[in-house]
Amino acid sequence: MKNGNYICGMFVRIKTSPNSPKKAVQIVENVRDGGKVKQRIVRHVGTAFNDEEIKRLKDLAEFIKASIETENQPGIFSPETMAQMAIDARDRASDEPLEVNMKNLREENRITLGIHDVYGQLYKEVGFDHVLTNASRKVSAVKNLFHIVMGRLANPASKMATVHDLSEHFGVTLSLPGVYRMMDNIDLQAIERIQQAAYESTTGLLKEPVQVIFYDCTTLYFKSFTEDELKQYGYSKDMKFNQSQVLLAMLVTQWGLPLGYEVYEGSRYEGHTLKDAINKIEERYQIKEVTFVADSAMLSKDNVNLLEVMGKHYILGARIKNLPAVIRQQILDKENYIEMNNNSADTSYYVKEISYQGKRLIVTYSPVRARKDALDRQRSIDRLLAKLNKNTTNPSQLISNFGYKKYIKLTGNANIQMDEDKVKEDARWDGLHGVITNDTKLTVEQIMEQYHGLWQVEETFRVSKHDLKIRPIFHWTPRRIQAHIAICFMALCLSRQLQYRMRVLGKNLSPEVIRQSLVGVQLSIVRDKKTNYLYGIPSAITQNAKEIYQAVGLKLSNVPFLIK
Repeated sequence: MKNGNYICGMFVRIKTSPNSPKKAVQIVENVRDGGKVKQRIVRHVGTAFNDEEIKRLKDLAEFIKASIETENQPGIFSPETMAQMAIDARDRASDEPLEVNMKNLREENRITLGIHDVYGQLYKEVGFDHVLTNASRKVSAVKNLFHIVMGRLANPASKMATVHDLSEHFGVTLSLPGVYRMMDNIDLQAIERIQQAAYESTTGLLKEPVQVIFYDCTTLYFKSFTEDELKQYGYSKDMKFNQSQVLLAMLVTQWGLPLGYEVYEGSRYEGHTLKDAINKIEERYQIKEVTFVADSAMLSKDNVNLLEVMGKHYILGARIKNLPAVIRQQILDKENYIEMNNNSADTSYYVKEISYQGKRLIVTYSPVRARKDALDRQRSIDRLLAKLNKNTTNPSQLISNFGYKKYIKLTGNANIQMDEDKVKEDARWDGLHGVITNDTKLTVEQIMEQYHGLWQVEETFRVSKHDLKIRPIFHWTPRRIQAHIAICFMALCLSRQLQYRMRVLGKNLSPEVIRQSLVGVQLSIVRDKKTNYLYGIPSAITQNAKEIYQAVGLKLSNVPFLIK
């Protein structure tokens, strides 16, 4: 009974508006006033525009409803309060025996602790808990930022889905509007602090100066077809040419640890971003002696001149097919190639050094890569032949397709044929790859080893895109976009640092294996129905989880304990 009215129960309601696609998701309760039953809105959860948004809001509403119902029960703690009580009790638990009648125990809640324990420890060690401007006066924003980063590491999804997941599995209750307000607090000063904290923690972890930096760019697309000063159309590495995007440039160490990043408008050519990267390491990080390693996208005349003028060593991928004819002839001449790493047939390759414009052009030939190049070309040819056999009425479709056009030619009235000469010419370059460097001291083996380290930045981008799902981006305003990328960068730093720590200990674990190991560290909270005492019963502990906890200096126990 409330205010003289009888409450008849809460439920989730979907309310539509005439002549509008919007649907409101609400938590309402039936109130019996005398002989009439009226509905009172308890909480407006959100507004949806499609079925997917309705489903997510309904799920969120169900958990908010359950939380409200729990809070209204006398003598019962809220899920978040109960979770915090359990964590505090666990940290001070003793090994004294517990006298409990198991038949009286009933599970009240089950929470996941591993993500917040381990990554939370790293979060503080890196210094991410002090990145917001005036953090001492923004307690709620600081809390929201921490939990949203943990949520992205645990189960990357939209902010709405993350709020739902944190409530369901982690005993953490966040307000979605509060999360968005937190994102608006991630200004340029906060982003600077985030990157500075990442750099300082990385150099502290390595305990040595950064001497080699890998640099690369990728594109992040939106579920949007509109442009503004940041979201623009451009060359998409995800092949999403019909969707707006931004360009993300990243600096990474030879161990794959992120140092910093920049976000550019989607139409920016990645080769025009290198100057900013050089200025960043010199002005922000005070690094003077460093070798830049990048792929062939950075090998423009302007970029090479820039690196030369600024006195930087570089190792850049070379577009060997575009070099002058006399150099191409030397590359294709298989004489004077020296076999390297010949104690293993699977990893053997051949190398030739050529002087080019005062630089060192290192060309390698790999039989393994040659077989792959031949296989990839044959697949393209097979797809082309399949299309030709369909007698397409629109030849321009084949001509404009990047994967096919180099193997075809037109004769007569737009008659498409396979160009066998182009196929043979292309086959001559199978297995060949080149890099250009101005470093005269490194050996050929050292040069190739450093260049092959580019897989670290590629792996870092893969982790950010696949494991942390940095894209597609669902935010629209430039500030929210920058905030989303900053949050993902924080999660990426923690993920890569933990991987590095495990690698140092001899355990090469992927981000997904680490995530599964930590998500498996759970705690069941049970209540004795006779005494009303709460107890914590830890889940079984895997070997990986034990070693991950040890890597960050934490202990992990599977001994049950008294909470309250």
